[in-house]
Amino acid sequence: MKTVSQHFINGRFVDSHGRETVDVHNPATGELIGRTTRGDEIDTERAIAAAKAAFPAWSATTLQERREYLQRIADALTERMDELVSMTIAEYGAPVSFARYIDSQARDFFLLAQDVLRPENFEEKHGNATITKVPVGVAGLLTPWNGNPWFIAGKTASALAAGCTVVIKPSELSTLEAQILMECFEKADLPPGVINVVNGPGSVVGNTITRSPDVQKISFTGSTKVGKQINHDATETMKRVTLELGGKSPTIVLDDADMNKAIRFALTAGLLNTGQACIAGTRILVPESRLEEAKSAIKTGIQALTIGDPHAPDTVIQPMVSRGHYDRVQSYIRKGIEEGAEILVGGEGKPEGYEAGNYVKPTVFVGVTNDMAIAQEEIFGPVLSVITYRDDEEAVAIANDVEYGLHAYVYGENKERARAVADRILAGRVMINEIVDDPTSPFGGFKMSGFGREFGIHGLNAYLETRTVFAN
Repeated sequence: MKTVSQHFINGRFVDSHGRETVDVHNPATGELIGRTTRGDEIDTERAIAAAKAAFPAWSATTLQERREYLQRIADALTERMDELVSMTIAEYGAPVSFARYIDSQARDFFLLAQDVLRPENFEEKHGNATITKVPVGVAGLLTPWNGNPWFIAGKTASALAAGCTVVIKPSELSTLEAQILMECFEKADLPPGVINVVNGPGSVVGNTITRSPDVQKISFTGSTKVGKQINHDATETMKRVTLELGGKSPTIVLDDADMNKAIRFALTAGLLNTGQACIAGTRILVPESRLEEAKSAIKTGIQALTIGDPHAPDTVIQPMVSRGHYDRVQSYIRKGIEEGAEILVGGEGKPEGYEAGNYVKPTVFVGVTNDMAIAQEEIFGPVLSVITYRDDEEAVAIANDVEYGLHAYVYGENKERARAVADRILAGRVMINEIVDDPTSPFGGFKMSGFGREFGIHGLNAYLETRTVFAN
């Protein structure tokens, strides 16, 4: 059993002032695998003070110096990659293929951040004006549990490249994974105080970071409810804020699509990370005239999915991260039934043979109207809703008739028509006929899915302020 009782503050591991502990269970087996000591306000204030003290020197480093430090972190992560993947499987329940993908990309974020460290991204001339981009200050990075190393790395790489120092609060459900990252940060030997990590609850550690006058920037990924509170609290000290929040993404299957291919695409989008993803396409919009074809293809597609041991290379469906989250997803399945939707596949309870873990049966509802809770609210599990439409106009209207606007998918044979539909969807990212990942293109949402953008030059700019100096 792993024990995490220290935080990473001012370049070294220090004992937690907070004394409350929380157990960590393997979501696939229920086995107790760790125990974490939660930090408190004092631990967090110490981390903030360290980041504040380190900021003047770090912000004055050259671009080449930052490149070298980013490389050191990437090298340290490479050395620990197998261990990090194993812990992502054990603590989060991610299938090995997904764990290796997200953890490798966590390393790659620090390599990609080197590419944006070019002089033209920090200074330009405009007549008699010199426009410079300067680091905003201490950045508070609040990360979720659904691939926590990926989120920590993406935010930290951009912040460090910009010249900011950071205080990181990882998810309480990902402390064992975060411990490995902390050890990598220590191995990289950055100046003390540049990176600080405090484990603990959002109500204590997160609130202390958000409300501190010594923190100038907040980057948060998580629920819309929490994001609203963070944004409200941050206004007291006029913090710069990036919020990547919830989603209820549509997948529009156009009436000219090959239905079998389209449904395979839709199920892949909808069951990304077993639905524990803000970008999951959990609303499948199909032409009314082709509903029966879609239902048949969905049954075939779901039956082909492998539920099982996350260590098995062919496993697709993983357990929910915790028993509490399993219960939440089950409540939505019951709610869908109560609302009058019909279960096409799946349903309540656990798949046979997997009673020990937090497994949910991949569930698809038909007969869903867009005003139902299962079509409007983020479930964050393998629960999909099939909604019918009559024409492209109605499909777009249904796609946009939700408070979120993070992501969307379109599948159709006519590329120009598919693009025309995609251009009318209110979402920060839309994918047509393919599911791709580009960590250099901007990522973020419309409406209640948040504001601000991450990744690449857009992610760098989120940690910079603009200053204009006029000189004749």
